[in-house]
Amino acid sequence: MTVRTRVIALFVLLAGCDKDAPKAAPDGGAIPAVTASVSASASASASASASAAPALSALPPRSDCPKGSAGPGTFDHPCEGKGAARLMTVEATGKSDEKGSPQFRIVNKHSAVILYGKVTAYFYDKAGKQLEAKDASGGKHEHLGCGGNIFGGVMKPSEKAVVSFSCLKKEHVPEGTASIEAEVSMVGFADASEKKSEFYWKNDDLVPAARKKGGVK
Repeated sequence: MTVRTRVIALFVLLAGCDKDAPKAAPDGGAIPAVTASVSASASASASASASAAPALSALPPRSDCPKGSAGPGTFDHPCEGKGAARLMTVEATGKSDEKGSPQFRIVNKHSAVILYGKVTAYFYDKAGKQLEAKDASGGKHEHLGCGGNIFGGVMKPSEKAVVSFSCLKKEHVPEGTASIEAEVSMVGFADASEKKSEFYWKNDDLVPAARKKGGVK
């Protein structure tokens, strides 16, 4: 299948930045995030959300979660995968786009159409040591990434694309980086319109803070 090149512009470095999914807090502080003051109404809203949590967690599991995963399939309670389970593969091509941002080859390994994705990148020196990276605000992290409709459209089953992300620009690559590795740890499956995500899957085991080169096997 022909590999398509897509350049993706993500202006908000937040997990869950697509319009069809609710905003999600960063995982372990590793995903760049925007800090905002909390108003009284926001606090009340947070309290209401907290009280609703038991009801959400009581949602019945989906019968069509990907093999080896289980859960209600919502954005906040996705089908949960474990271990080395991957629905997409992503690898740095070693090349850059016209702005110098690293490019990645993405493959949809699943049998369903994927719209949403959450990508996380790790940086290593020649010896394979994981390097610390800086986000746009100068904050230091063990890895960088973002989530949203990051593929410039949907990814069909077995489809391949070459993608660059604005949340992983040239200036985000640490000095001394010899190789970049990445994982797509969360995906959203497109509905019939291919404009919104119908349900979600994730595997947090793929994206630990400290990660050996080569990732989870």
